[in-house]
Amino acid sequence: MIRTRNIFAALTIAACVAVGGVGAAGASAAPSGGRVATSASVVHYKNCTAMHKHYKHGVGKVGARDKVKGKTKPVTNFTRNTALYNKNKSMDRDKDGVACEAH
Repeated sequence: MIRTRNIFAALTIAACVAVGGVGAAGASAAPSGGRVATSASVVHYKNCTAMHKHYKHGVGKVGARDKVKGKTKPVTNFTRNTALYNKNKSMDRDKDGVACEAH
């Protein structure tokens, strides 16, 4: 019975993350509207196209801000997860703490 409860709890958390970005501790969206991913979803992606299939607007460190030039508005709705960002840091071309940022 305990094993069934653990599986149910894990599936519930996974479903919440997939739908609304709710972390294991029950925290919801980040202050500026981005999602917060759980540490269980730390994956290295081959490229930004692969990352965008799971994280449409990119992944950044907690507290990071998109650096932009010109009239472009900064991306604020990227997923915030420092561990996931660190795993994919090589895809942060402008070194602003956000990898694969996209509008």
